[in-house]
Amino acid sequence: MALTLILTAIALAAVSGAPGLLCARSSNLGQRLSAGLMGLGALSGLAGALWGLLAEAFELSAFPWPAVGDASVGLDALSAFFLVPVFLMGGLGSLYGLGYWPQDHHQRNARKLQVFWGLMVAGMALLVVARHVLLLLLGWELMALCGFLLVSTEDQREESCRAAYIYLIGAHVSTLALFALFALWRWATGSFALATVAPGALGVGVQTALFLLALVGFGLKAGVMPLHFWLPGAHANAPSHVSAMLSGVVLKMGIYGLVRFLSLMPNPPVAWGGLIITLGAVSGLLGVVFALGQHDLKRLLAYHSVENIGIILLGLGLALLGRSLQHPEWVMLGLAGCLLHVWNHALFKSLLFFTAGSVLHGTRTRQLDQLGGLAGPMPWTALMFLVGAVAICGLPPLNGFVSEFLVYLGLWHTVTTVDTGGGAGLGAAMIAVPVLAMIGALAVACFVKVYGSVFLGLPRTPAASRAKESPLSMRAPMLVLALCCALIGLAPALVVPVLEPVLAHWSPEALAAGPGLGSLAPLSTLSALSMLLVALVLALGLALARKARLAPRQGTWDCGYARPTSRMQYTASSFAQTIVDMFGWVLRQHVQQPRLEGHFPAQAKMQTHVDELVLDRVLLPAGRRVERWFAWFHLFQQGLTQQYVLYILIAVVLLLGSLIPLDEMLARLFLR
Repeated sequence: MALTLILTAIALAAVSGAPGLLCARSSNLGQRLSAGLMGLGALSGLAGALWGLLAEAFELSAFPWPAVGDASVGLDALSAFFLVPVFLMGGLGSLYGLGYWPQDHHQRNARKLQVFWGLMVAGMALLVVARHVLLLLLGWELMALCGFLLVSTEDQREESCRAAYIYLIGAHVSTLALFALFALWRWATGSFALATVAPGALGVGVQTALFLLALVGFGLKAGVMPLHFWLPGAHANAPSHVSAMLSGVVLKMGIYGLVRFLSLMPNPPVAWGGLIITLGAVSGLLGVVFALGQHDLKRLLAYHSVENIGIILLGLGLALLGRSLQHPEWVMLGLAGCLLHVWNHALFKSLLFFTAGSVLHGTRTRQLDQLGGLAGPMPWTALMFLVGAVAICGLPPLNGFVSEFLVYLGLWHTVTTVDTGGGAGLGAAMIAVPVLAMIGALAVACFVKVYGSVFLGLPRTPAASRAKESPLSMRAPMLVLALCCALIGLAPALVVPVLEPVLAHWSPEALAAGPGLGSLAPLSTLSALSMLLVALVLALGLALARKARLAPRQGTWDCGYARPTSRMQYTASSFAQTIVDMFGWVLRQHVQQPRLEGHFPAQAKMQTHVDELVLDRVLLPAGRRVERWFAWFHLFQQGLTQQYVLYILIAVVLLLGSLIPLDEMLARLFLR
């Protein structure tokens, strides 16, 4: 029954964009019908996924596929867990789009967005329930193509088209790696089925090749550094609810692929866990460092996606290391932190992109230094952004703290456990402890900068001073996500019954050999402390509000400036400059100083810019170098029809010449 609900949800999502195509472009009726269908699909999918998780109603269903033999779809704990954010964001994003991207204001592309939104949700759900590699690849490619078309929604903008094509290149390099992975899988196992491999069935070389191909194929989609080159541009230039879907859910399909693949592999080497932990530490630290150097609100949030994928990989690498070294508590804490952060990141990052979309909707700009003072005209957006910021920084009492605490706790076990067989993998886990602490501190600094420059102070531009709050259809999804963040943060014990079936599926021996998750992590204590913290904050806030009402109001000392202006407050760039300078060795910030010339110099500005680490510094220069090397080839491409006819004639002559039996002719000649 649970699988039937999931399949029904996939069908509803796939056809949800059809009403928009059948109704007039200038009418919002089709968009509302599309959102209704998507909502029904989301409710059906969430019901099936949660039913499967809580009741452990796991199913497998085969259907005929003559080209490849029978294929199958199935619902197990891992699939059900990843389906929850797919359908939750599918429904909330569609509702958000009613206010953010109304069809009567976006007649050119609103229907396109609705169609491919539903198809992308259907593609992601399909790949999660697939139990045959070709069916998984079908869902994967549907997700990739729809993502490209959604990123390029505003195809009249050059930046959107450029970001979309870079995304498409990354997506298809990922797909090619997966083709190679599953071709090798078919050769090694004799089957296209995604089934657990028996111990000893694969050689070490084949296992390593499979692992590296999976890491590249799924890691590209997850945005693991240095495979993240497509991510900042795509997230910044897509419509904001598409950005929320890309960051909150699409990246997790890469994580799902890695978790699923690793669950099928027996006896993973220690080096695998060490490599994943190292990639997680690099992604987390450099992701937040590059976020600090950004001036575009959505691009900043995109780099925080790389950071949080790094935190997820730290947990996954720790779990894999625990499997290799037979430490069930590492497996439990690492995988629980990894999986819970998958959910948590989907919640708070989607919330942050929704609020960024609200800021963009109200001011028409994403530039931090052109905003300011928005807490007055947009109090709801300011409050929701604050909730998301506290959660993403891993601070109590919200959900980000819980999942990061589980990862911390697991990594701390590697420090306190004596194990001489871990080698470099164990060393990477120990180094990850201070790295994770540094990530949290830098994230706090980054979001203090963002919140202060966007919502506090005075408006820096007329657009910011004219900002208005977003409509209800945009605020309601923000509230749902904020409540979910608060619920997991205040009552983390509620997620234990959801996590333990997934842990049992991924590593049944760890769950059987070690204590339960509730015994390893003091979740009840965390819940009590979080509630106490909330009570203290509320009491302090009420006391300060009461004191403010009773205290006389006087002007503050203004140093002689009776009327301060927005130019006298810190910009986002100046606030973060000290930290940016600390990491100048990797950020390599470009500074354009103002040039003041003549007796009456014109107005000038100082600007700073940070290049993308991989795209701008490696891939584009390498592409230009290759283009210069092969510039001579343009001699053969002049755009003249007669030249192309000549090339075809030469090719035909060569092909006909290949039919001449030269060996026989030469043999007869020499025999004479």
